[in-house]
Amino acid sequence: MGSAKKSSNTARQARIAEMRRAEEARDRRNRILTIAVSAVVVAGLAVGGVVLVRSQSDDSSGDTASDGKTSGKFVAGKDGVRKWEGTLSRNHVTEEVSYPVDPPVGGDHDQVWMNCDGDVYTKPLKNRNAVHSLEHGAVWVTYSGKAPEADVAKLAEKVKKTPYTLMSPDDEQKDPIMLTAWGHQRTVTGADDPNVDKFFEKFVQGEQTPEPGAACTNGLSQ
Repeated sequence: MGSAKKSSNTARQARIAEMRRAEEARDRRNRILTIAVSAVVVAGLAVGGVVLVRSQSDDSSGDTASDGKTSGKFVAGKDGVRKWEGTLSRNHVTEEVSYPVDPPVGGDHDQVWMNCDGDVYTKPLKNRNAVHSLEHGAVWVTYSGKAPEADVAKLAEKVKKTPYTLMSPDDEQKDPIMLTAWGHQRTVTGADDPNVDKFFEKFVQGEQTPEPGAACTNGLSQ
């Protein structure tokens, strides 16, 4: 069984490494495209023309929310993980979003994600940015002021070593330490709770990910 778990972890790490390489390749292509577009703009201005370059997100429907709304409820599994059963809308919006649970497990979100390449934040995040990170397959670790400092420090070290994760304080949540992925959430008793590793193993770039392989860098950072 130990050998099977080691093989699974090795495969997961290889998959994440491959996604990182793909992300770096996309970044290089984007830089080249930006240079090319800038050259066109300069050339156009030189002859008196005006070139307007507008960039839009891959799944954005504009600057305002559409009629799609999040609806449903949590259903608790035997493993202690609560799964959202219902609709989780995925529109890009610029206004604040009222989520039915805290931390949110999905729904409309900002077009810019929070960096989630093992990023540990010391201030609360805007939910609508963090939800975009969940859409990219990240696991979000949150803690309230009731969480023991030793557990917070230990969890921070784990997050820093794990791509597609992020961590931040959240004094609005009902439990001291919570783990969230797109459409899934659970409470853990502390950093040494075995369910921490189980949740990471299953949901970091897991099957629930709406946009597997999407970037967890070049987003927003505190």
